Amino acid sequence: MMKTDKYNQIFIRCCYGYVVSGMAVLVIGAILPSIIKEAGISYLAAGSLLSAMAIGNLSSSFLFPILASWIGRKRAIFLITLLSPICLFLLILLPPFPVMYGAILIYGLVRGCITILNNSAVNDIYGQNATGKLNLLHCSFAIGAFIAPFMTAVLMRFGFNWRDILYVILFLAALTALSYGTMDEALLNTSSSGSKKADSGKETGNKAFMKSFSFYCIAFILFFYLGVENCINGWFITYLQNTGVMSPGYATTLVSVTWLVIMAGRLICAALSKRLEKSTIILILALGSGICLFLLITIKSLPMITVALLGLGLFLSGIYPTCIANAGIYIKGSTVGMSILTAISAAGGIITPQLVGAAADQIGIVAAISILSFNIVFVIILAVINFRGRHKNNALT
Repeated sequence: MMKTDKYNQIFIRCCYGYVVSGMAVLVIGAILPSIIKEAGISYLAAGSLLSAMAIGNLSSSFLFPILASWIGRKRAIFLITLLSPICLFLLILLPPFPVMYGAILIYGLVRGCITILNNSAVNDIYGQNATGKLNLLHCSFAIGAFIAPFMTAVLMRFGFNWRDILYVILFLAALTALSYGTMDEALLNTSSSGSKKADSGKETGNKAFMKSFSFYCIAFILFFYLGVENCINGWFITYLQNTGVMSPGYATTLVSVTWLVIMAGRLICAALSKRLEKSTIILILALGSGICLFLLITIKSLPMITVALLGLGLFLSGIYPTCIANAGIYIKGSTVGMSILTAISAAGGIITPQLVGAAADQIGIVAAISILSFNIVFVIILAVINFRGRHKNNALT
């Protein structure tokens, strides 16, 4: 019981880190229209900022395992999360574009390291029971993602500007570093079965996943999924404001409410994980996402856009955590495995926002969002392959 309580303390700290991470990511999308206007940058340049965040996220997959092997996971995550307040302060100053790009790049690196640490720690300490915990963990990201646009809309209505909002996030980000820095490192490096994790350069986690088709199938589901998620995070407030059917305040609030729906969806997925096999849940979510995205980009009435976006959030909600849990059997005990999974998924998050931004300069942001339909089609195809492969293996065993 005492060890369970200690595991829960680690879990709560990971959840707090994800709440602030969700706020930090979504607040960039919420203030992006203000930055575009005040800095006088194009959609392509704004898209490159969103891609910079994803490049930083990808870089974490290579940097964090190396740093963790040198100084341990606790010290590594503490030092890296200290960079987040610095990046936010630089962004508040609205520096020249190259400096802004660098700040967002490092900002994405911090987010990626938090993702690797959180998913690895929860997967390791909860083992076979990790699916529900991972959905709850990612639900905490959704809480932060819900709060950020809503807080932005409310504070701006009361006369505060986007810089004031970033000061709030800066303070919370500094508390994140403190939270990670005071974790029990010995417990963090121990699995639920009591075996020590190789966190000091002696990792013995399995490497068989590198030859597994099923592992790469899951990884590329996340590749295409994260392209959609990053565009929702970064582009959707701008997109909704440009549809011509809603006010900027309604658009910001709608994105915020969408993340509230995502939070509810992750709770539902956590409950379903006890009854349905993971690949089945992923397939259901992929099909539902496809239907809702089709409605979103083809129908221009305010009620239907609202319903379609909320539905998209509901069905997208559980894809990432359920895929992480689905991959757990291949990468158990391997920080490298989690890093490779994160790297492949992050690559999708780099490419798609940049493509949407480049297309938006030519055809407008409303038409450019249709690019996301290609991502969803591939998510569905790979989800079907994953489902068939998983159930074929179950039949053989």
